[in-house]
Amino acid sequence: MADTPDVNAVETEDDYIHVRFRDPDRYDEIRTPDWAKRPAESVSEGSEVRTGTVEGEDDWEVTSVLIDKHVGEDKAREEATQIVDKIES
Repeated sequence: MADTPDVNAVETEDDYIHVRFRDPDRYDEIRTPDWAKRPAESVSEGSEVRTGTVEGEDDWEVTSVLIDKHVGEDKAREEATQIVDKIES
């Protein structure tokens, strides 16, 4: 089982609180995969997961989670960590 990465940044933008776990600049490609919707929404309705892959590698990692801004930054941090834990465990 993989360790859940630490939260690197929490920023409120538009309709979401963007909880970043990994530096997006390290990835060659970033996507919002459909398969991640189920584990994300089981924790926080309307949330989205962004994943990235490093050039030359096949594995995808969660880069960030977007949580509805109405929950507040502290709760968004908790919910995003739960989502990443579900996906990466």
